[in-house]
Amino acid sequence: MNLVIKIVNKIIANGLSHRQFCSLLEEVDNAYLDLLLHNRVWWLSRGEVLKRFATCLEHVKTFLESKGLSYPKLGDLDWLEKFYFMVDMTSHLNTLNKNLQGKGSTALQMLEDVLVFERKMTVFARDAQKVQTRVPPAESDDSCLSESGDSDDDSSSSDDSSTEGEDDTPARAAAIRMKRQRVEWKSVKPNSAKEVPVWKADLPEADAIKLPIQYFRDFFDIELLNSIVEQSNLYCIQKNPNCALKLGRNELEQFIGTVIYMSVLHLPRSRMYWSSACRLPHVADVMPRDRWEEIKHYIHFNDNMAPNNNDRLFKIRPLIDALLPKFQALPQDQMLCVDEQMVPFKGKSSLKQYIPKKPHKWGYKIFVLCDTKGLVHSFDIFAGKTDPAPGGPDIGASGNIVLKLAQVIPVALNHLLYFDNWFSSLQLFVTLANNGIPALGTVQQNCLQGCSFSADGEMKKKGRGTFEEKQTVVDNVEIRAVKWFDNRGVIVASTFASAQPVSTVERWDRKLKKKIAVECPSIISLYNKFMGGVDALDALIAYYRIHIRSKKYYHRFFFHFVDKVIANCWLLYRCDCESLNILKKKQRDLLSFRTSVAQALCMQGKDLSKKKRGRPSADVEREFEKKRHRGPAKAIPPQEVRGDAVGHWPVVESSRQRCKLPNCRGQTVFKCSKCNVHLCLNKNNNCFREFHE
Repeated sequence: MNLVIKIVNKIIANGLSHRQFCSLLEEVDNAYLDLLLHNRVWWLSRGEVLKRFATCLEHVKTFLESKGLSYPKLGDLDWLEKFYFMVDMTSHLNTLNKNLQGKGSTALQMLEDVLVFERKMTVFARDAQKVQTRVPPAESDDSCLSESGDSDDDSSSSDDSSTEGEDDTPARAAAIRMKRQRVEWKSVKPNSAKEVPVWKADLPEADAIKLPIQYFRDFFDIELLNSIVEQSNLYCIQKNPNCALKLGRNELEQFIGTVIYMSVLHLPRSRMYWSSACRLPHVADVMPRDRWEEIKHYIHFNDNMAPNNNDRLFKIRPLIDALLPKFQALPQDQMLCVDEQMVPFKGKSSLKQYIPKKPHKWGYKIFVLCDTKGLVHSFDIFAGKTDPAPGGPDIGASGNIVLKLAQVIPVALNHLLYFDNWFSSLQLFVTLANNGIPALGTVQQNCLQGCSFSADGEMKKKGRGTFEEKQTVVDNVEIRAVKWFDNRGVIVASTFASAQPVSTVERWDRKLKKKIAVECPSIISLYNKFMGGVDALDALIAYYRIHIRSKKYYHRFFFHFVDKVIANCWLLYRCDCESLNILKKKQRDLLSFRTSVAQALCMQGKDLSKKKRGRPSADVEREFEKKRHRGPAKAIPPQEVRGDAVGHWPVVESSRQRCKLPNCRGQTVFKCSKCNVHLCLNKNNNCFREFHE
């Protein structure tokens, strides 16, 4: 009880820690959203403190680990058995207490309740002496401690399997899980190294290097762009039926291109790109300011009138469904990792999360599967609840995320998966190994049931580089755990790696004022080498992140997906260059690649000629009819032919003729090869363009 009170006070005493813990309970949809202080409940009801702590025990462990606090007793099976026994006993005492309270209860009824409880305790004590302990479910009279269970035969003949199917209390269910997870750890003999599995596949070789815009359009294809155009126009009509957006695919590409330019040439406010003082032609010449703001205001990805089925990501669900299969279809390297990614945001949102160890602590959380270079293969946006993977076991919120992302990993090819201690558990290692995916990751001490290493203080006395290795077998899966002490102790577990062979790394010694050689186990070296994929991706995105202010959460996700796609495209481009042995100095860097995509989106297949404001000064058709009434005139093609933008090439004739554009009196040698009419084309007059508009 003292340890529980100490931990509860530690969490609740600090306001920030208390809010963070409550947010964690809300994220995982826990039955309780807070812990109870021991001195805030009536003394007869203090069992509620233990009951609530038992229900939140796993989340308490996770929170304490994130704060760097260690309580070894929380992983001690003997202490846990005593704790759960106390939880159940106090629960029954609370039930008895409630039965004895209230109006209308006679002394005879209260005496009967006390005697029934006394008989239950007597039967329970007899069973405990015979090692046939069965703790009765709370708020249930039909149990092994019921009034009819006076004889030893009745109490011992009950079937254990029947009790497991009953509605158990959270404390009893947790106790059953802990007993089932009882494992035995053994020290590993020296020089018993495990070989790292050999990869049984290869990355495909590229035939040729594509243009940057071609890589980009593999993700944002015509189908996706047309869907965004359709939903944006629909949303505008829903908001204002009298004003249509009239957005087209080319104009949407220009909008995305200008946004990418803004990420490269960043200004504090978006309107400054059109201002006279800070005008940027790459943006201002592509699209007027008011039109750009109108598209930004009405850009949409899903129909608001469609049923959302309580989907918190309903507004970007079509965008996710369109991009996710394209990420999952990319060829995978052997080394893969799972980690968290933050989309920076500090405004008000129910999806906003807080991760203190990230560079951007506030924002939207995305779980990402990628390789060591940062190439994304799958992702999952955290929306408050994580369901188990389809057809997979439920091993907890963090483990379910890894299993869900690992579904796209081909089995039996020896892809190796890395993750950190937020995800790690024995159940996760065993489940991945049974699915044919070897794994490695850091792990907290209390997640290794029954495993004990030397304390940091003892290992510090032995010197830096000291390590201990232990192994166990769970469901025919061998798991090895290594604790290595550098500046502090760190524990890494794996189903394919071990401590041997040991290498050396350089570390700075403060006392000697120089670098020294420190022994480093192989399992630690593998983790440090291959775990940083998501951090590499974050770095690529952070170089030129799109900073467009908006209160709409789907805007933030859309711009983040654009950044992520460009980073992925550049990594694919680098892989193709390496497969074709192109020198690094001849490869595009990320900035050049990004500006090339922006330029193609803004200009490729678009007409950037400045259109005059107001009503047109002259209509070619009308002016030509007037000319025919005045006398003979050479026929000109209709508007459908003149404006089709196909095959209209200027050719030079030997003789000059009068320009056929109405109201033009110039003479020219240039003639349209398709329309077969002479038109001015010089520095003063461009009748050729005006005739074909």
